Amino acid sequence: MNLLKAGLLAFSLLVIQVKAQSDTANTKSYADQVMIRVNLDTNIESYVFTAGEGKNASETVFSINNKTKTSLSVDYRIISATLSFAPRFLEGNNDDNMKGKSSYTDFSFRFFPGRIIQNLYYKNVKGFYVENMKDLSPDWQEGRDPYIQFPDLRVQTFGGSTSYILNKNFSAKAIYTQGEWQKKSSGSWVPFVDYDLTIFRNTIDGVKDKEVQYNIGGNIGYFYNWVIGSKVNISPYLAVGIGGKFSSYRDYQNEGIKENAQYATIRMQGGLHVGFNTDRFLFGGKMNFNANGYDQKNNQTVENNNLYGLLYMGYRFAPPKVVKNTYDKIQKKIPIL
Repeated sequence: MNLLKAGLLAFSLLVIQVKAQSDTANTKSYADQVMIRVNLDTNIESYVFTAGEGKNASETVFSINNKTKTSLSVDYRIISATLSFAPRFLEGNNDDNMKGKSSYTDFSFRFFPGRIIQNLYYKNVKGFYVENMKDLSPDWQEGRDPYIQFPDLRVQTFGGSTSYILNKNFSAKAIYTQGEWQKKSSGSWVPFVDYDLTIFRNTIDGVKDKEVQYNIGGNIGYFYNWVIGSKVNISPYLAVGIGGKFSSYRDYQNEGIKENAQYATIRMQGGLHVGFNTDRFLFGGKMNFNANGYDQKNNQTVENNNLYGLLYMGYRFAPPKVVKNTYDKIQKKIPIL
C-alpha cells in the first residue's frame, strides 16, 4: 500500500510539473477560461473501390448525402469536447430523391497533458450512394436519373490517436483548439500513433453483411505555426504514415462463413489553418484532407478519402463557479486532469 501511495504521489508531482510548464514565455494560455466554439464545415466522406490495373482499372466511389455539418466545441483546462452532426435543413444535405438519405454524427474528446495530445472519438455514418454514376453508365444523366443507393450501409468507428510534440516551444493547442496563443513563430515534428475499430454493416435484399476492421498506424508529421503580428496565425501541416489493417468479414450468403484478412496500409494527411485571435473572440478557417488506402487480392484497391473545409467562431469567458468547482472535485480523483 505504501508503494502504491508513493507511486500516486510521484504521478501527481509529475502532473503538477507538466501543468507548471504549460505556461511559457512563448505561449499565452487560456486554460482558466471556458471557450465555446461553433464550427461549420463541408464533410465529404467517401470510399473509393478500384478494380484492375492501368487502362482496365475501374473505380466506384461511395459517398454520403451530407455535404455540410455543424459542430459545437467546449474547452476548459486540458479537455476539449466536440459534438458534430449534419442538419437536414442545410443545402446539400437533403437531396434524398436522387441520392438517398444519409446521417452523420461524431463525438470527440481531446486531452493535452503536457506535450502529449490524446484524441478519442466515435463516428456513425449511414446511407451511401454511388457518386461516379457517369463513369459506370455513360447514358446516366445528372438531375434526371437517380444514383445507385445503399440506404442501409452503416459505418461506425471507435478510434483515437496519441501524439507527442518534440519541440517544447511549439503550441499544439494554438492550432487544434485555440486554447493557447503562440507568441513567436515555431514548428515541430510530431510523431503519432492512430488506431480505430470500424464496423461496416449493410443489408441487401434482406441479407445482412458485416465486416469488422482493426486499424493501427505509425505516422510522422511536421506542423508549423506562422504568427503574423499579435492576432493572426497561419499554420500548415503534412503527415505520412504506414500501418496495418486486420479485417474480419462474415458472409451470411454463404452459411455465415467467417473470412479474415490482413493488409498493409499507407496514409497521408495535411491541412492549412488561418486564424484571428483576441482574448475574448476568435474566428478562422481550416482546410484538411485525410487519405488512406490498401491493396486487396486480384488487383483491387480500397481508399477512404476525407476532404473538408471548416469555418469557426468562438468566445471565451470566465468559468461559472459550478463548472470550476466540479472540475476541481474531479481533478482530485483524476490528477492528470
